[in-house]
Amino acid sequence: METVDEGLVTADAGLDGDCHGREPGRQVTVISAEAWKDACRDLGFEVPWTMRGPNLEVGGIDLRDSVGARISIGDLVLEITEENRPCRVMDIQQPGLRKALTPEWRAGVACRVLSAGRIRVGDRALVSAK
Repeated sequence: METVDEGLVTADAGLDGDCHGREPGRQVTVISAEAWKDACRDLGFEVPWTMRGPNLEVGGIDLRDSVGARISIGDLVLEITEENRPCRVMDIQQPGLRKALTPEWRAGVACRVLSAGRIRVGDRALVSAK
């Protein structure tokens, strides 16, 4: 996992450089900073959010039960298509992480790109209702 300060997100490729960004309905994955902190609290210690493997970490947004909602970051518009369910790989990376990510959609969401855009660390993310 490599972190970057900015990136282009397109419908054709997802986040620039992500080999998984071409999968329909899962072009971009997003995790809530607050949900990740809750998972770490349940785990008993902090681990980097990148361990989960999402493309974006956003703060101040509740992603629970949000299928159909849209996330806007500048010109980028994403539609939430499904919950990311934590898999067995989470426990390989950190024992107990899968269980800590299971409640309340803590593992984040998958999205499809509705409108491409360049995003930067610190850009404001907004969620619009379904």
